[in-house]
Amino acid sequence: MKLITMTGLMAGFFMAAAVQTSMAQTVQSGTVLKEAAAETVGMSTARLQRMDAVINDYIAKGRQAGVGVMVSRNGRIVYYKAYGLDNIQTKAPLKRDAIFRIASQTKAIASIGLMLLFEEGKFLLDDPISKYIPAFKNPKVLDKFNEKDSSFTTVPAKREITIRQLLTHTSGIGYPVIGSKEAVAIYAKNKIPSGIGTPGGSLADAMNRLGTLPLLHQPGEKFTYGLSVDVVGYLIEVLSGQSLDQFLRTRLFDPLGMNDTYFYLPESKKGRLTMVFTEDSVKSVKPIAVLNGLSGDYPKQAGTFYSGGAGLSSTMYDYAIFLQMMLNGGEYGGKRFLSPTTVRLITTNQIGDLGGGDFKFGLGFSITSNKGASRLPVSEGTFEWGGYFGTTYWADPKEGIVAQIYTQKTPNSFGDLTDKFKVLVYQAITQMK
Repeated sequence: MKLITMTGLMAGFFMAAAVQTSMAQTVQSGTVLKEAAAETVGMSTARLQRMDAVINDYIAKGRQAGVGVMVSRNGRIVYYKAYGLDNIQTKAPLKRDAIFRIASQTKAIASIGLMLLFEEGKFLLDDPISKYIPAFKNPKVLDKFNEKDSSFTTVPAKREITIRQLLTHTSGIGYPVIGSKEAVAIYAKNKIPSGIGTPGGSLADAMNRLGTLPLLHQPGEKFTYGLSVDVVGYLIEVLSGQSLDQFLRTRLFDPLGMNDTYFYLPESKKGRLTMVFTEDSVKSVKPIAVLNGLSGDYPKQAGTFYSGGAGLSSTMYDYAIFLQMMLNGGEYGGKRFLSPTTVRLITTNQIGDLGGGDFKFGLGFSITSNKGASRLPVSEGTFEWGGYFGTTYWADPKEGIVAQIYTQKTPNSFGDLTDKFKVLVYQAITQMK
């Protein structure tokens, strides 16, 4: 009898502990990101400070002008710093709340925006996009291409492009400016914008014209980084009846408290936009006024084109909120945005071995493979991406880490700083989850 009683007591104890743990997790997901000592979440302040010397060395050697970093664990910000200069001419320092051009980091936000509509039963992932955007009906695939005049021949696609293929960059749609020579030439000839510094026109017009152009390969057969998420942005407009800007503002930015994230900055925010830099002949950092024919101040303009793939500017804090919501299983600040089951789907590899066996991709994020986790200390299953101007983020569900390192420089010959930053974040962990 005593044994049964003790067993019952132990069972009750563990059940209570489990309930307390569950409650703690719920409270955590309901709170907002706040700064706290690293030691409160199993990290070391002294070890985090090792990154100061590394980053300052890159700045002293002229490899970067300014660098912003933010590290959080279990919903607590443990390192949040800005190093170096925002403006090397006026010597103005980079500030923590600087607004950065996040370019392709827009893709994850637009992808999650579409998944909000997925949860409302607006579509299925394997629906053909032509069901909602008829311009993509009966797609053609590039066969022969003439470099002299950008003319081409096509063959019929074997299948329609699906929404899942848009979210995983397996649609066959390429990129203007930075894509393959065929994509660059064909899109330039047909005036398809890249989404960066293209304020005029509308997403609807550009995407409907894109739908008539050839794919670079058969849908679903390769991973090709391109304008697929710009199509996702237009699909959001079609399904929601709102502009992409309005939809993201009302469904994500305002409810999450992402108060500094915009396609085009309001007057009150323009002074916080960072400078863009490039490299001189000896790879030292220097300011750049025009990039690929575009003004570096493009977020300060008024615009009507809302690029789902590259249009946003934001702060480290705002983007950390977005990532923390994902790490919380779709909840933040007491509000639920996605079901944990949808977050699991989003952060599960969707492309098999199309990325070469090592590279994995979910619905809007790359996913760290087992091989990737053996190269650097990030955990398998970490989801991440970055932006054209040198912004990088990742979220590690296993260790509860959200980390970002932001610069504004292209091209950048010193991208190894990002990998060093990853090492410096994880070596500061003193207690594993």
